[in-house]
Amino acid sequence: MNKRIDCRGLACPSPVLRTKEAIEKNHPETLCVVVDNEAAKENVSRFLTSQRFEVTARKEGDDFLVIGNMAAGTAPEIPAMEKPMEETKKIMVMVATDRMGHGDDELGRKLMSSFLTTLKEMGNELWRLVFVNNGVKLTTERSDMLPILKDLENDGIQILVCGTCLTHFKLLDKKLVGETTNMLDIVTAMQVADKVISI
Repeated sequence: MNKRIDCRGLACPSPVLRTKEAIEKNHPETLCVVVDNEAAKENVSRFLTSQRFEVTARKEGDDFLVIGNMAAGTAPEIPAMEKPMEETKKIMVMVATDRMGHGDDELGRKLMSSFLTTLKEMGNELWRLVFVNNGVKLTTERSDMLPILKDLENDGIQILVCGTCLTHFKLLDKKLVGETTNMLDIVTAMQVADKVISI
């Protein structure tokens, strides 16, 4: 069965939710999702990949076609987001700013650098870093925090960066660390985490 869904004009995370619903209801062998922005294209592609689809995406006019093909004998895995990790406590840190605290911006940036560097002290309990709102700027090409974040990523910490936020700040093509994500992934990660720290 082949299915096409039109997700143009829908805000995050609606394109991913509509894609998830189409998979659950129709079990398509091929699914074509039409979206109208780069962030939605990346989010839908990532979700389809997590569902064991082979994904291709192409631009068509002002839109993007994200096409997922299910290999023969393969079944999607719903829900796709997270499987519990054995025994280890999972701490998720959500960063919604590019500096820590209010008052002096230079001090705030120094504190943020110190905070991100010190996160390693959590050891195996540090599970995921999520950047939203102004925090996404820390993951982009002009950020002084890139070496710290790349080091954390190399240590196996998954870094998720809000695609809607990157698009809002016109930084989607400037992100140099982490995976572009959507609100469904963020909310699911919050449910799975043992503890969420927000700054």
